[in-house]
Amino acid sequence: MPPQPEPNESLDRTREKLRERLRAGKLDDRVVELEVREQGPTFQIATNMGVEEMDVNIKEMLPGLFGGRTRKRKMRVSEAIDYLVQEEEQKLIDMDQVTRVAIERVERNGIIFLDEVDKIAGRESGHGPDVSREGVQRDILPIVEGTTVNTRHGFVRTDHILFMAAGAFHVSKPSDLIPELQGRFPIRVELKPLTEQDFIRILKEPKNALIKQYVALLETEGIQLHFTDDALVEIAQMARVVNESTENIGARRLHTVMEKVLEEISFAGPDWKKKNCKIDAAFVRAQLSDIVKDQDLSRYIL
Repeated sequence: MPPQPEPNESLDRTREKLRERLRAGKLDDRVVELEVREQGPTFQIATNMGVEEMDVNIKEMLPGLFGGRTRKRKMRVSEAIDYLVQEEEQKLIDMDQVTRVAIERVERNGIIFLDEVDKIAGRESGHGPDVSREGVQRDILPIVEGTTVNTRHGFVRTDHILFMAAGAFHVSKPSDLIPELQGRFPIRVELKPLTEQDFIRILKEPKNALIKQYVALLETEGIQLHFTDDALVEIAQMARVVNESTENIGARRLHTVMEKVLEEISFAGPDWKKKNCKIDAAFVRAQLSDIVKDQDLSRYIL
C-alpha cells in the first residue's frame, strides 16, 4: 500500500484547493455564517449648541453601547469577503493621524468656494431683507479674514485658506457688499459666456461627462448608444441658441437639451427589438428643431 499522507499535509492540500476555488470565484454563491459587529443605537441630543461646538465624546461616555457586541449573520461568500476586507482595513487606519493630516492639509492648501454671493449682497437700510443679508456678510467676514474655527474634527485656522466667491453680478453689483468684505476679495474676474466649443468639451471630456452618463444609463436597459461628432456639434448649437433667446444658464442647459433629445429612447427604447441607436445631427434636429423655433415653447421645455 502507498504511504498515507500526514494529517497536516492533507489539511494543507485541502486548504490550497479551497483557496484556488475561492480566488476563481467558484464559491461566491455559497452561504456562510459570519460574526458581524452590531451598529450602535441611533439617537439625537437636544442642545442649543451646534454640532461643531459640542466637544463631547459620546463613545467614551457610553462604552457599552458601541462596538462590543456581535451577532451571527448568514451571507454569501462574496459579501463575506467584502465585509472582512473592510473590517481589516479599518483596523489598519489610525483615525487620529488621519484627522491631524487632514487638518494640516486644509490649513495649508485648502480652497473654499462661496457660490451665489450675489444673494447676500445688499446694504443695511434699517428694515426688510437687507438687514439679514448684511448679517450673513458680517458672519462670513471673520472666517475670510482669518480665524480659528471649531469643527467636529478639531480647531482649524483659516488664515492661509484660499477663498473664492462667485455670483450673478449682472443683477447686483460687488459694491453692494459691505466694504470690509469687498476688501477681502481684491482680485475680480469677469467670466465670458460659454461657446459652442466649450459645450462640446463639456459633453465628452470630463470623467463623468453627460454623454458617458447617458450611454451607461441606457446600457442598463440593453441599449447601445452611439453619438456622432456632428450630433455633439448640433446639441452644442441648440444649447447656445436657447441660452441666447431665453435665459443664459450656462452648461446647465445641456441637461435639458440632452433629456429632450433622448426622451423617446429613454421611455420606449427598452421595448425595441433593435437595441443599437445612432444619434447623429439629423436625429437631434428632428427632436429639437420645432421646440427651438418656438421661443415660448423652448422657454418652457428647454
